[in-house]
Parts: sequence; C-alpha cells; structure tokens
Amino acid sequence: MARIGLVAHDDKKDELVAWCARHKAFLSQHELYGTGTSGGRVVDGTGLEVTLLKSGPLGGDAQLGAMIAEERLDALVFFQDPLTAMPHDVDIKSLTRLATLYDILFAPNRRTADAILASI
Repeated sequence: MARIGLVAHDDKKDELVAWCARHKAFLSQHELYGTGTSGGRVVDGTGLEVTLLKSGPLGGDAQLGAMIAEERLDALVFFQDPLTAMPHDVDIKSLTRLATLYDILFAPNRRTADAILASI
C-alpha cells in the first residue's frame, strides 16, 4: 500500500478530481493525503477516503513536506499551474524541493501521475 499526497493549484483542482475519479479503483487501495481544499474536493467529487491536512497556504504544503522528510509519503501528485503566480510560492517551492531531495515519485501533471500509478 502506497502513501500518496494529493494537491493542486486552484486552476488545476477540477483536473485533479477528474484524474482521481478516473483512477478511483486503484487509488482506493492506497493511503491518500491531501491539503484541505484539494483533498476536500477529491472527497466530494469521488467519495475516496482522503486524510485532510490544512489548506496549502495555511500549512498543508508544509505538512506534506514534513511527511516527505519523515519518509511517510511515497508519492506526490501535485498538479501545478505554471502560468499563474501563487501568493504562497515559497511553500510550493519548498514542497517540490523536498520531493526532489528525498527522491519520491512526483507528478506535476496528469501524464506523469499516470506513469506513477503504473509504477506503484
């Protein structure tokens, strides 16, 4: 059973929900963690069980980062919008840096997320 973090920028939340719905049978076999808003949208849109953390700007990104650093997360699906500035950009950069540093599976988009599921 893999431990998978789920988060998406505002303009990508619908895409994350659709991706989770498409892979619901697979994802339901794993432990899912999501930032408050993204995770809540996944729960509402799919019925999947997701452990909800704080909203990203309120510390949820940092909570996922801590889980990575403590080796409590195996993969991070973080659908990013590279064309929109984010007010909590420092937190986002920290999260992606930790995913890279600790060499966990990291997907910033659907195709990479599909590849991660194929590898789990």
